[in-house]
Amino acid sequence: MENIALIDSFSEFKDNKSIDRVTLMSILEEVFRAALKRKFGSDDNFDIIINPDKGDLEIWRNRIVVADGFSEDDNEEIELAEARLIEPDFEIGEDVSEEVKLIDLGRRAILALRQNLISKIFEHDSTNIFKQFKDLEGDLYSAEVHHIRHNAIILLDDEGNEIVLPKSEQIRSDFFRKGDSVRGVIKSVELRGNKPAIILSRTSPDFLNKLFEQEIPEVFDGLITVERVARIPGEKAKVAVDSYDDRIDPVGACVGVKGSRIHGIVRELGNENIDVINYTKNEQLFISRALSPAKVTSMEIEMYEEERNGKKGRVSVLLKPEEVSKAIGRGGVNIRLASELTGYEIDVQREGLEEEDVELTEFTDEIEDWIIVEFKKIGLDTARGVLDASVAELVKRTDLEEETIVDVQRILKEEFEE
Repeated sequence: MENIALIDSFSEFKDNKSIDRVTLMSILEEVFRAALKRKFGSDDNFDIIINPDKGDLEIWRNRIVVADGFSEDDNEEIELAEARLIEPDFEIGEDVSEEVKLIDLGRRAILALRQNLISKIFEHDSTNIFKQFKDLEGDLYSAEVHHIRHNAIILLDDEGNEIVLPKSEQIRSDFFRKGDSVRGVIKSVELRGNKPAIILSRTSPDFLNKLFEQEIPEVFDGLITVERVARIPGEKAKVAVDSYDDRIDPVGACVGVKGSRIHGIVRELGNENIDVINYTKNEQLFISRALSPAKVTSMEIEMYEEERNGKKGRVSVLLKPEEVSKAIGRGGVNIRLASELTGYEIDVQREGLEEEDVELTEFTDEIEDWIIVEFKKIGLDTARGVLDASVAELVKRTDLEEETIVDVQRILKEEFEE
């Protein structure tokens, strides 16, 4: 039977794809009906009988017998003389069922039919993969390095699904070879055409959160909760944890004796320095903890009526001179993470600062906004703060050119000389 070759080609995909029998038969019928519609103009009067397990396929066309010369639709009507060639005792008005062979559709139609069948099965498989991974967004996932490109690493999981780890989602110190196992979180899943694009991330704060769940039993069991995470991937992170059981020290449980528990997480993240602090709803106390290892002398909080750039307020923190560099951190990393963790813009001021000082925002007529923002990133938001720092220090801690810094300090000096 010439239908068997087509069914055999279908079986190749059936064996390799997770597709149930009912869905399979539905796809087959859809494909064949589309072919019949192209050939005969309509598929309403066709019966398709499929048994994919045995490779059987039958197509029957049903037509009504009409008098010779009175057929208005060759697809739905058959003249008496033609009908009696099939069965000599047919009469006008009776129904005639005639089997249609695939060969009757033509070679080109059969090739198109097979291609359509392949496309439908792959489309179904892609949709299932999309749904499967969409439910896994934000979850920890492992896959093996299959191919390394300049802008991404292509991974394959145990089922052969392709997962992409873009360069932008890799930690700077990441280095993988073909065959290495890679962990990350499923960041996003999108359908591009008929193919699901699965993006893995190792830089997302969710990755650190999920590692805590996996590596620390109390977090996994819900005895300790990870309330907030802020990180600069591969460099430093701050994690705020809490426990509803007063008998449990959440920070101690997460860090472990001599850092034994958190060591595995640090190693996974390329030796990313992780500060674990106790979460509290007391805003002042939480900000103080977020600025550790610096010790805060006092602070003033100004709440915004509406959020500005994701921040709910501004806090002015007063520190002893020797604590300022600790609060800011190398390259402004510590204060940046503290700001991200708490949701506040943080301004650092030294104790004993001369009363005569001016905020940098007062110089917007002479200094461009983006330059002021660069200084604020490292906790310098007043003229005295910028003038007290050396040019070499500011070049190292900001993304500003030496010429720009010298020019800014000249403008600020002129203010105080006046």
